[in-house]
This record gives sequence, structure tokens and C-alpha cells, in this order.
Amino acid sequence: MRVVLQKVNHAAVSIDDKVVGQIKQGYFLLVGFAPSDGEEQIDYLVHKITNLRVFEDEDGKMNKGLRDVNGAILSVSQFTLYADTKHGNRPGFSQAARPEIAEPLYDLFNQKLAATGIHVETGHFGAMMKIDLENDGPTTILYER
Repeated sequence: MRVVLQKVNHAAVSIDDKVVGQIKQGYFLLVGFAPSDGEEQIDYLVHKITNLRVFEDEDGKMNKGLRDVNGAILSVSQFTLYADTKHGNRPGFSQAARPEIAEPLYDLFNQKLAATGIHVETGHFGAMMKIDLENDGPTTILYER
């Protein structure tokens, strides 16, 4: 499982020029799965993401978490996180989980994020989506499990 987390001032995901998910301050997540991923990887990353402290405190130090700032999460599925670009100029995606495996994992991941009490918005699995966001920092973290 791979997640790219960006701390944002705001983010939105659109399909056919219609906004389907948006947040103000919080985390924008790109989420990809490998065929071997399961609930163990999801639980680990839900814990890491929801307890991450990258928001500044009164002294300007990264010391506050998402709950401390009443932040939210915008989660978007992204199989291209498993792109293989070692050979040729066209990426291969054989390391990414097939949709019938990845979609239920993505849904479970988002359900578990929301179960922590944090507001979660999402894109639509497998859709062509446009992302509009404003990085805060920028702070970008890659999680791999």
C-alpha cells in the first residue's frame, strides 16, 4: 500500500467539471494498493495518518495533528503510484492491484479513516478526476507499507 499525503489549505476533486469531494485545511491523500495488501496495511496507515503531527503550534513547530486543527481528509484512489518505469518510456502497472481487489480495500481504508472521527471526502474509484489543491508548506509525505 502506498499513500502520498499532502498537507493542504484546501483541496477538491472533480469529475466532468462537477466537484464530488472537497475539504478546507487537512490532508490530501493519493492512495494505491498492491495485490498483496489487506487490512493489516490499512490499519497501520490509518493509525500513522490520523496521528501525524505536521501542523504548526504557537511556536511554529510541527506539533499539532489533524484533530487539533479540525482538519479533514480528501482521499483519491491512484493506481499509478505503482507505475513501473524501469523499462522503456511507457509505465507498466502490473504491480498495482486489479480494480476488483483495490476498490474494496480503498473503501475499507476510507471507512476506517472516518471511524476515527475525522471528516473524510473521496473521489470516485476508477474515474477520470481533476484535482485542485493548495499545498500548505509544502509538506508531502510518502507512506509505504
